Amino acid sequence: MDEFEQEWAKMLEGKIYDAVHPEFLRRLEATRQRIWEFNNLNPAKVDEMKTIFRSIVGKCGEKFHVNQPFRCDYGCNILIGNNFFANFNLTILDEAIVEIGDNVFIGPNVSIYTACHPLDPEARNTGVEWAEPVTIGNSVWIGGSAVILPGVTIGDNSVVGAGAVVTRDVPSGVVVAGNPARIIKHIDISGLSTKSSE
Repeated sequence: MDEFEQEWAKMLEGKIYDAVHPEFLRRLEATRQRIWEFNNLNPAKVDEMKTIFRSIVGKCGEKFHVNQPFRCDYGCNILIGNNFFANFNLTILDEAIVEIGDNVFIGPNVSIYTACHPLDPEARNTGVEWAEPVTIGNSVWIGGSAVILPGVTIGDNSVVGAGAVVTRDVPSGVVVAGNPARIIKHIDISGLSTKSSE
């Protein structure tokens, strides 16, 4: 394992790594080239858009639609299930794995972050960082302009309200909203009723 491979492994393991290693920068540039191709393609060329998107991400299910523009860092650390929809301007910083389940709907201007930086300015200025994975369960709806912070897991069948900043794990079957996001409703999965949370 060479020097860069060791740094890449540290990144995926959540350890502090050298984010300004030249090979990281080369890979970021290569991904941005493919993103540019995706974002600048005629939106009528749906099949070509899907092909390019699949070349960017690590995994994507059979049925999906991603509105332009889309942005990410490496792409290969993004794993997406079946029946995925993302509206305009989805941003995913995938230094760690971002795993998205089946039947996930994402509103416009949503950001998902995994990258973390030191609070100490001297350490931060050296370019070191670490990353924490994000997991989004099945049948999740994320409202427009929501922000999902590093290390968060969102449980199945939950809803993240528009503009929410999700700083901690979200259990299954709830609605969260606000900054920081908190539970405002529990969802009756049968669809018969909902109840508010105090």
